[in-house]
Parts: sequence; structure tokens; C-alpha cells
Amino acid sequence: MRHLPLSQHGPGFHLPVLEWVRGYDKSWVKPDCVAGVTAAAVVLPKAMAYATVSGLPVQIGLYTALVPMVVYALLGTSRPLSVSTTATLAILTATALGQAVPDGGVGNLAIATATLTLLVGVILVLAGLLRLGFVANFISEPVLTGFKGGIAVVIVLDQLPKLFGIHVVKGSFVHNLYAFVTGLPHASAATIAVGAATVAILVLLERLYPKSPAPLIAVACGIAGVYFLGLPRYGIEVVGHIPTGLPSLVMPDVSLLAALWPAAVGIALMSFTESIAAGRAFVQSGEPVPLPNRELVATGLANAAGALLGSMPAGGGTSQTAVNRLVGARSQLAELVTAAVTLGTMLLLAPLIGLMPYATLAGVVIVYSVGLFKPADFRAILAVRRTEFVWALVALAGVVLLGTLRGILIAILVSLVALAYQVSNPPVHVLRRKRGTNVFRPVSAEHPDDEEFPGMLLVRPEGRIFFLNASNVGHKITPLVDEARPRVVALDMRAVFDLEYTALKMLTEAEKKYREAGIALWLVGLSPGVFAVVQNAPLGKALGRERMFLNLEQAVTAWHESQREQPARDASLEMPP
Repeated sequence: MRHLPLSQHGPGFHLPVLEWVRGYDKSWVKPDCVAGVTAAAVVLPKAMAYATVSGLPVQIGLYTALVPMVVYALLGTSRPLSVSTTATLAILTATALGQAVPDGGVGNLAIATATLTLLVGVILVLAGLLRLGFVANFISEPVLTGFKGGIAVVIVLDQLPKLFGIHVVKGSFVHNLYAFVTGLPHASAATIAVGAATVAILVLLERLYPKSPAPLIAVACGIAGVYFLGLPRYGIEVVGHIPTGLPSLVMPDVSLLAALWPAAVGIALMSFTESIAAGRAFVQSGEPVPLPNRELVATGLANAAGALLGSMPAGGGTSQTAVNRLVGARSQLAELVTAAVTLGTMLLLAPLIGLMPYATLAGVVIVYSVGLFKPADFRAILAVRRTEFVWALVALAGVVLLGTLRGILIAILVSLVALAYQVSNPPVHVLRRKRGTNVFRPVSAEHPDDEEFPGMLLVRPEGRIFFLNASNVGHKITPLVDEARPRVVALDMRAVFDLEYTALKMLTEAEKKYREAGIALWLVGLSPGVFAVVQNAPLGKALGRERMFLNLEQAVTAWHESQREQPARDASLEMPP
């Protein structure tokens, strides 16, 4: 038996860095270096800003853009994926730390952050080894849209007081909104001006020069304003002292595991979901597609290593990955260059970063968090299906009103309920034939001339038929039969890939009921697996081969032949003996 390489079996047990280093083209060095430096100009300001969202010192953002970035570049399967932290992970981390360390002391926060990040890493690695990469698909796209929209609302409200120079005591969403509104009379005009200038710079650069390092330029303007204009004397708060040098070793606290593990599961899920989505979105032709289970291991080890050096939970960011790719990144070397720039910043520029106004950081967070709320996505969902639009709104409301961690649970539950609803309510179509062809299609007002066959009802159920939906399928078919009063009901089973025992038993009972009522049940287009199930059951003996057909054309032909033979049979019955 031929064995597949480890990379195709699952997470693998070798260094993926050897794969891309062996195939590295020397002509990629320049574009990788340019991309890495440019991406750093986007990653570093945002990472520091997101650290403040989590209630952590800004240097934690730098640590997160260093260690996880390096580890992922060595172990990850996506060439352009840029790994640090994201707005979603930041707000989830803030919620988790707020519950575990309510006093917010710097030392306790550092230990709790290390414990949380290590837990996230361990969960991701275990999920990869257990090949649970498919779990990311448990959150449907509409629900994820609603979840991210809710995150955007929460983050913007969280940052608005910093943008206006207002000090509020944090609480629930409603409490924070009330505190912000009542605190507006005490807002600082100077702080508002700095925040507004930051937002204006970011918005204008993103629209006019989308490839420019807009966050870096905005942060540089804020630092320059503090240095040259003495903004702190107008009441504008700045970041303050940032330690220069490498991060210190931080040991997790085992006693916090019980309090943090539920949040860690949610953060791990969102980290993987965002990472795999960003990695897949920017794959170029000829490049390897990110492998979910190996991505779990790579991001897990990136988080575990970062935890010991003080970083917060990390994952792939869409916007920074987009910059990395659009500027020309060809391999993981670009991420290593970004990490090198981060290291240089930590060693040389920390005092300069200490001059950054909090209003500038708040402006950066707000501008890039607003991008998570995309009305166009909601409109697109509504245009297709109102039900999924409602699910998106439920996920959004769950995050806003009940908190981000409960919001994740609601998002997953809504997705599972949505899946259960769809599975339990499969479509059932009445078919007709397009005239002059052998094409059978569902009855539609757009095709009023399609051919029907009096006395024969063609019905097509779709999907797996099993105990959860068999009754619903029967309830949908019964009124069709009652209305048509056919002599034959032909079930087109081509779209049914599995027939479970409970469903098979119900179908057997339906066949007997129809037979007693003078209606014949025919089965058409059975897959090999479904055919074997039917053959091994009493239904197979009741139907016989003469009432099972390969396709609808055969069934219709058999019906026409039986119709031609029927007058002769009737005449023979009427002849005297």
C-alpha cells in the first residue's frame, strides 16, 4: 500500500519550514523583504492598539507580533498568513481577563494572559492532533457575519471614551453606552481633535492610497504631535513608559485554569476560524492550500510559545495578510521579516512609542474594527434568504447584549439549530419533463409548458433521509399524492445519498399503505448504497426489480407501456368465458 506524505495525513511530525526553504526561489527575497517591512507598518500599530482593547500594556502587542509570528512562519502551511492578534481576539481576551482578574493589577494580568494564551495554544494543538479542523465549519457564514458585526459594535463603544477623553467604569453594553452618553459633557476637546485627526488620516489614506502603511503614518503623526506640540499639557493622555528589550519569561498560574478554560475554547475557535479563512482567501494559483489540522497545530504552538514570553492570544489577521500578499509576499520569509522589524522596534524604538496618545490608538482600533461590521454582507444575506438574515441578527444581538464569550456560544448554537432545521426540513419537488428532452425539473411558473404524466406523480426528495426528517418528508409527499390521485408515485432518489433505518421503515409502511389504496410506489435512481439498504430490507422484496429504475426516463417509458397494456387487460377481463 502506498503511503501519503505526513502533510496529507494530518498535522505531520516534521518541520514545515524545510518544505518552503527547499523550494525557495532566490528571486523571492526582495518582494518578501519589502512585504515584510510594509506589513510590519500595519501590524505593529494595530497589535499595540488591540493590546489596549484587552486592557493590557501596549508592549504586549509587540510581543504578540514577534513570537507567534516567528513560530507560525516555521510551522504554518500558508505562505502569506500574517499572525499576531485581531480585533475579535482582543475583545474576547478582554472579557476573559476581566472575569479572571477583576482587580486588573499589572502582575496578575501578565500571569492571567500567559495562562489564557497557553490554554488557547494547548487546545489548538490537541484539536489538530485529533483532526478536528472541520469544527471551524460549525459556524455558518451568516452567523459569523452577525458575530463579527456584534464584535465591531462592542469594540467601538469600548474605545469611544478614549477617543473623547472620558473615564468610565466598564460594565455591560447598556451600562457602557449610558456611561458614555452621560460622560459627554466632560469630554476633552483636545483629545477629540487628536482622535478625529487619526481617524481622518486613516480613512483618507485607505481610500486614496490603499497600499500605504496607513496605521504607521497615523501613529507617527500622533507621536510627532506629542513631541513637537507638547500635547500632554492640553490634557491628552499618552502611553507612557515602555520597557526596552526582550520580553521576560512569564509562568502561567495553574489555579486560573478552571476560570479561563471556557473562554480559551472560544478564543481558540475564533483564532482558528479567522486564521484558516485568511489563509485560504489569499492562496495564489500553484501554491499549497492551507491544511486545517496542520494549521491548528501551527497556531497552537505559536500561542503556546508566545504565552511564555508574555504575548496575548494570536491568530491570522485578514487585513494584515492582505497587505502582506498585495505588496508581494511569496513565502513565509515575509513573516520573519515582519518579526525582525518588531524586534528592532522593541530594542530601539520603545521610548518613542511611549509618546503615542491613547486617542491615536483608539482611532486606529475604531477604524479597523468598523470594518468588521459590513452592512453589504447583511443585505446580501437578506436578499437570498430571510431566515439566515435572522440568524445573523441573533448572533449580533447575542454578542452585544450578552457579551462576547456568550456570543460565541450563541453563534455556535444558532449555527447548529440552523443546520438541524435545514436537515430536518429537506425540500421535496414535484417534477415534470421539459418537452422534447429527457430533462426533468421541478414544477415552476417559469416553465408552464413542461410535460406532466396523468396518473403518474414524479417526486424528488433531496438530502439524507433519516429519523430526524423522515416524518417531514412524508408529510410533504402525502398532500401531493392526495391532490394528484395518481396510480403510480415515482420517487426520484438521485439526490438522496443515505436512507437510515427509521426512514426505511417509514417508507416500507408508506408503500404498503399506497398499495392497499391502489397506488404503486416506484423507486428511481438509487445510489449503490441506498440500493443495497433497500435490497436487504422487506421493501426490496415488496417492490421487486420491476418497480426500481435507473432513471426517470426508464420509469416514464415503463408507465407508458403499462398504459398501452391496460386496455388489453381490461378487454380480456370483460370477455365472456
